[in-house]
Amino acid sequence: MKTPCEIIVWKVLPVIRKEFAKNLIENHGFTQKKTADTLKVTEAAVSRYISGKRGTSEILDGEILKEITKSVNQLVEGNGTALIEEKCKICNLLRSSNFIEGINYACK
Repeated sequence: MKTPCEIIVWKVLPVIRKEFAKNLIENHGFTQKKTADTLKVTEAAVSRYISGKRGTSEILDGEILKEITKSVNQLVEGNGTALIEEKCKICNLLRSSNFIEGINYACK
């Protein structure tokens, strides 16, 4: 059985990165390179997020999608600590919404 932390690394973080990447490219006109630099991932990873090969789960909750848009706006504004804070904020929202079963409790 995987720990909640392992599930987050393999299932949740890729979805968050995918949504951030899509938003940066589609709504802010970022290139894949600029998106990769902003998200601290490789250009290849951004390509996989955009093509649907990584982060394949979909977020359907409209409120969480609105929060993702707010988070991306923080990244665009260039706040140096925004990436960590915003990923954690969205991760906590997904955990509390039972986005993926088995991560609705914290590691002890």
